[in-house]
Amino acid sequence: MVIFFKKGANLVYAVESDHKFSDNEKEKLSWLFDGAKPLSSTSLKGRYVGPRKEMITPWSTNAVEITQNMGIQGITRIEQFELSRDEQPKYDKMLQRVYEGLNSKTFTIVKTPDPIVYIEDISEYNKAEGLALSEDEEQYLRDLSEKLGRPLTDSEVFGFSQVNSEHCRHKIFNGTFVIDGEEKPLSLFKLIKKTSQENPNGLVSAYKDNVAFVKGPKVDQFYPINPDQPDYFEVKDLDTVISLKAETHNFPTTVEPFNGASTGTGGEIRDRLGGGKASLPIAGTAVYMTSYPRMAEEHHWELMMNPRVWLYQTPCDILIKASNGASDFGNKFGQPLICGSLLTFEHDENGKQYAYDKVIMLAGGVGFAAKKDALKGEPKPGEKVVVMGGDNYRIGMGGGAVSSVETGQYDNSIELNAVQRANPEMQKRVSNVIRALAESDSNPIISIHDHGAGGHLNALSELVEATGGKINIDALPIGDKTLSSKEIVGNESQERMGMVIEEKDIEYVRRIAERERAPLYVVGETTGDDRFVFEQKDGVKPIDLGMADMFGNSPKTIMTDNTVKTTYKDVETDESKIDDYIKDVLSLEAVACKDWLTNKVDRSVTGKIARQQCQGEIQLPLSDCGVVALDYKGKAGIATSIGHAPQVALIDSAKGSVMAIAEALTNISMAPLAKSLKSISLSANWMWPCKNEGEDAALYRAVEACSDFACKLGINIPTGKDSLSMTQKYGDDKVYSPGTVIISAAGEVSDIRKVVSPVLQNKKSTLYYIDFSSDSLKLGGSALAQVLNRLGAEAPTVVDTDKFAAAFNAVQKLVRNRVLLAAHDVSAGGLITALLEMTFGNVNGGISVSTDGFAEMGESDLVKILFAENPALVVQVADSKTERFESILNDAAVKYCVVGKPQKERAIIVNHEGTEHLFGIDYLRDVWFRSSYLLDAVQSGEKCAAMRFENYKKQPIRYRFPKGFDGKLASRGISLRRDTKSGVKAAIIREKGVNGDREMAYSLYLAGFDVKDVHMTDLMTGRETLEDVNMIVFCGGFSNSDVLGSAKGWAGGFLWNEKAKQALDKFYAREDTLSLGICNGCQLMIELNLINPEHEHRTKMEHNISHKFESQYLGVTIPENNSVMFGSLSGMKTGIWVAHGEGKFNLPEKLEKYNVVAKYNYAAYPGNPNGSRASVAGIASADGRHLAMMPHLERAIFPWQCAYYPESRRKDEVTPWIDAFINARRWIESKTK
Repeated sequence: MVIFFKKGANLVYAVESDHKFSDNEKEKLSWLFDGAKPLSSTSLKGRYVGPRKEMITPWSTNAVEITQNMGIQGITRIEQFELSRDEQPKYDKMLQRVYEGLNSKTFTIVKTPDPIVYIEDISEYNKAEGLALSEDEEQYLRDLSEKLGRPLTDSEVFGFSQVNSEHCRHKIFNGTFVIDGEEKPLSLFKLIKKTSQENPNGLVSAYKDNVAFVKGPKVDQFYPINPDQPDYFEVKDLDTVISLKAETHNFPTTVEPFNGASTGTGGEIRDRLGGGKASLPIAGTAVYMTSYPRMAEEHHWELMMNPRVWLYQTPCDILIKASNGASDFGNKFGQPLICGSLLTFEHDENGKQYAYDKVIMLAGGVGFAAKKDALKGEPKPGEKVVVMGGDNYRIGMGGGAVSSVETGQYDNSIELNAVQRANPEMQKRVSNVIRALAESDSNPIISIHDHGAGGHLNALSELVEATGGKINIDALPIGDKTLSSKEIVGNESQERMGMVIEEKDIEYVRRIAERERAPLYVVGETTGDDRFVFEQKDGVKPIDLGMADMFGNSPKTIMTDNTVKTTYKDVETDESKIDDYIKDVLSLEAVACKDWLTNKVDRSVTGKIARQQCQGEIQLPLSDCGVVALDYKGKAGIATSIGHAPQVALIDSAKGSVMAIAEALTNISMAPLAKSLKSISLSANWMWPCKNEGEDAALYRAVEACSDFACKLGINIPTGKDSLSMTQKYGDDKVYSPGTVIISAAGEVSDIRKVVSPVLQNKKSTLYYIDFSSDSLKLGGSALAQVLNRLGAEAPTVVDTDKFAAAFNAVQKLVRNRVLLAAHDVSAGGLITALLEMTFGNVNGGISVSTDGFAEMGESDLVKILFAENPALVVQVADSKTERFESILNDAAVKYCVVGKPQKERAIIVNHEGTEHLFGIDYLRDVWFRSSYLLDAVQSGEKCAAMRFENYKKQPIRYRFPKGFDGKLASRGISLRRDTKSGVKAAIIREKGVNGDREMAYSLYLAGFDVKDVHMTDLMTGRETLEDVNMIVFCGGFSNSDVLGSAKGWAGGFLWNEKAKQALDKFYAREDTLSLGICNGCQLMIELNLINPEHEHRTKMEHNISHKFESQYLGVTIPENNSVMFGSLSGMKTGIWVAHGEGKFNLPEKLEKYNVVAKYNYAAYPGNPNGSRASVAGIASADGRHLAMMPHLERAIFPWQCAYYPESRRKDEVTPWIDAFINARRWIESKTK
C-alpha cells in the first residue's frame, strides 16, 4: 500500500509500506518529513512530477534506511512528488516522469522481466540495440555460435559488445596505423609504453591495473586497530606507493551533465580504490571543455559560429550541471577537488567546424596504497566472488558501447538509457570497508575491481579471468524487479566493487561491512575451468562461454589515413589595442576567474590538503598545482597538475602534445619534488575525432611527439585513457571536438611546507622571467588568438628538451632552498595575465615592468611579449637572494631576464622602449572576475552572485593571535606521534556518509586524547555505551546524504533507537563530559537540542542563502566567551575552513541568550557564507561544555592546512586552533584526576 504525507501546498511524500501505520509511526514519519501531515485519502488528483516508477532513487534508499533506524519496519520505498500547475511541466526526462494523479498503484509496475532471447541475426540485433559491433566482430560472433552449435543469448552478445567495446579494449590504441601508405612500426599504446620502458624510474605498476603506482615514501598510518568494532586509533609506519589516475566521461556528460560528471568522478575514485589489493584516494582533479556558453554580448569572439540546435543541453547548462555533479559527488564522498582546468572553444576555418559540442569531462586524482598491496594477487579455484554496493537498476545499459560512437548517432532513448546515476554516500560506505581492509596488517583481498563500463560483465569477468568463474544471478541485489537477465548482468548501476576473497575471510569482511552499513553479497566463486558462467536458480545460464570466447579474438584494428596539411590565418595584432586585448583575454572562460567552480567544491576534507586552488588574503583561484600530505606529520606528500593545448594541436598536433606536457610540468615545478623531474609520472588522456580524414594521422603524430618528449625528459606515462569518437552529429552535419590530450602530472613531494605560492609578496625583490621553451615568442594557439577568432599560422613549442629539463631542475633547487618568494607559470593569457594574477590575491601593491630583458633576448614586439604562451615561469626573488638565484640558473645554462619589481602603486606599469602602459589591477581583476559572476548568477542566483562580485575584494582574511602564542608543539607538551596512552579518552561518532572523521580524530590525538572510533551501528547495537569516554565529537560530512534535511536521519537514530538514546542520555547526564559538533555534527546537535535545551524556542539550521554548498577559507573572530574549548581564545581573529550546504543559524531567541563562541568576520555574503544572523558561526551551551559550530577547526590545526597564513609566522608548527582541543583535555584531566 502507498500512504501519502503532504507538506505545504505542493510537496507530497509517497510511502510504500506492507502495513497501515500506527499513530506512533505516523508521529515519527511526520517528524521525519518536517511536519508533513498524513492523508487519509489513497488517491490524489493533480499533475505531479516525480521519479520514474521503475527506479527506486538513491534518495529513497537513504530515506527507507532512516525509517529502519527509527524502528519503523515494513517500508520499502519513499519518494517525493511535486504538484505542478503547468500544462507541460519541466522535468528531467532521464530521472523523472509526469503523473496524472497519485494513487495506491503509483509504484506498481506491470512489466515482467523479458525472457532470454536467442539471437539468430547478429547484425540486426547489433543495430537494434546500438551495440557498436564492427563487421568483423559480428562475423566472429557468428563463427562462435556455429562452433558452439547453438544461437548466442542476448546476454552473451550484449556482454561481448561491452567487454570488447572500444571504450573498454582501446582497439584503436592497440591497432596498426597506416599513414600516407606507410605502416607505422609501433601502435599508439606501444609508443606510450615506451616511456616506461626507457624511464622506469620508481614505477611499481603500469598499464595492467585500475591505476598506476609509483614508489612512495614511508609515512605514518593513523587508524583504528580493529575496524569491525569500536576501537582506539594508533599510528604505525607504512611503506607506500603513490597512485595516479585520470578518466574521462565525455559522452555521459554531454547527454546528462550532472549525473554524467558525477558518475565520472565516482568511477575514477573507484579506479583508485581498486588498485592492487586495495588503495585509497586522497584528492581529485577535474577538467571541463565545452563550446561557448554565450553569457555576454561583449564576448564578440563567440559570434564566429552560430549556436547549434543543441541535442541535449546548452553549453552553459553543461558547464554548471557537470561541475555541480562532479562537485556533489566529491563533497558527499569526502574527496576534495584541489586542481582543475576549464576551456571553452569554437573555431570555423577551412570549411571545418571545431567545437566541444561533444564535451570533455575529465576526473582525475592521486592517492596511495600500502607497498605490500600494490600488486593484485592471483585467484585460485574455490575462492569467493564478492560484490559490495548498491542494487541493480535499468541504468547505464550499454554505456561502454555507446561511448564508442559519435554522439547523435543513435536514438535518444538508447543514449539516455546508457547514462548512469550516482549515489556517492553508498560509495563512501563501500570505500570505508576497503579502507579498513587496506589498513589491516593482513589484507584479505586477493583481487579487486570496480564496476564501471559493462557493469558486472566487465568487472567480474576481469576478476575471474585467470581461473574462470560461476556467478549466481539470484545472489545479485535487484532494485527493479522487471530487469531481465541481460539487464541484471550488464547494467552500470554505480558505487559497486567486486572482490575475490578466501571463504575463511568472508565473516570478518562481513562484520566490517555491517558496521559500515555497506551491502555485501557473495555472488559466486572462482572455478578453474576457464569458463565464465552466469546461472539462474532454475539452472538456466544466460551466459556460458569460455573465457577466451568472451574476450574475443577479432581481427586487429587497422587505421588507414593520409596526412592533411592545414594552414590557418595568422594572428594580426595592433599594439594600440592592447587594453582591449587584455580585457577580452581576461574575460575568456579559460583565463577568467574560476571562483564559480571553486566556491562550491570541498577543498579541505581529509585535513591533508597543503595546496588547493585558492590563494592570498582574499582567496582567489590562482594556484598552479594541488598538493596533499600523505600523513599528518605534514612533510611527505604528492603534487599534481594539469596541462593541455588543443588550440596548438589544431595548428600542429605534435606541438600540441609537447605544450600540454610542458604546461603540466611548469605548473608542478613550484612544489619541491623528491627527485626533481625524475619524480614525475604522467597520465595522458586522449580525446580525438577519429575516423575522419586527416584526424587519425594527426593523432599518431600527437602520440608519437608525446612519447618522444617524455622519453627525452626522462619521465614516464604509466596510465591514461582514450576517447576517440569525439564528434557530434546534427543530421548530416558534424561538429568536431578538437583533438585534445590532457596531461595530468603527479610526483612525490619532499616537503609540502616549501610549495611556492603565486601571490606576490610585499618585499624588496625582483621579478624574473624564466624561459622553458627555447623558442621565439609566437601567438599561435594563444588566448589572444582565440578572442581574435584566429588560431594562427605558427604555434610555440619546446625546441630544446635538455634545456627544458635543466630549467625545471634548476627551479626545483630554488624551491628546495627557499630562494623564491612567489612563482607563477606563463600559460593561458600570457605574461600579462601571469603578472596580473600574481597581484590579484592581495589588496595592495603592483608591479613595475620593463621589457628591456626581452629586447636583449631578441624580442621587441610588445603584443608578443605580453600575450605569447611559450612555456615559462615568472618568479619573485628577494633582493638579498638575487645573486644566488642568478648563479643557480647560470650554472644550469637557463635563459632568463628581469621583468620588473613590486611597487606601491596599485597598477602594472609596463615600460616598453620608453613608453609606459598602465594597467589598473583592481579594475582588471573585476574584468577577470566578471565571467565567474555571470556563471555564478545562473547557479547561485543573481542576488548572491552580485553580492559575491561586490564583496570578494572587500573581505580579506585578518589574523590576531592570542597573546603569547608561540606556535610550538614542545611548549604545549604534545608531539605529532606518540606510542603511549594518555588515559584521557575521547570518541569520534560517525554515521554513514560522515567523511570528516579522520582529521577530527587526529586533532584529538595530537592534543593528547586516546581516541576511539565509534559508528552509529556500535551505539545502536549496544557494542558501545560511551561510559569510558569523557568527550565525544560528532564529525562533519553528509550523513544519509542529507536526505530529509542535514542530520535529520542521524538524529532519528538517536531519538528512536533505545540503546543509542540511552548511551547519549547517560553521557549528557554526567558532569565530567564535553561534546563538540562540527558541520554535520553541529546540525545534529541542534536537531537533538543539545546546546540550549532550556530555551523556549529551538534553534534550527537552515540552507545557506545561496541554496548551494559553500566552500571557502575565511576569517572568524572568537568573541569573549566562557566555553571550555574557546574561552582562552577570546579575541582571536584567524582563518578557518567552511564546507557546508545548511549552515545558517536560525536563532529565535534574543541574541544575548546565546553563548556565541565564533563569528564570521564579515556580515555580508560570502564572508558570512550562509547568512547567519549576527554572523554566528558557532554556539556553546550556557555552561560552556558543549559546543556546536559549522566551520572546520580540525582542518586548520597546522599552518600548512591553512589556505592563507601570515608569512611572518611561517615557522609556526601549529595554529591556535589546536589549543581548543588541548583546553578540552586539560579540563577533563582536572575533573577526573
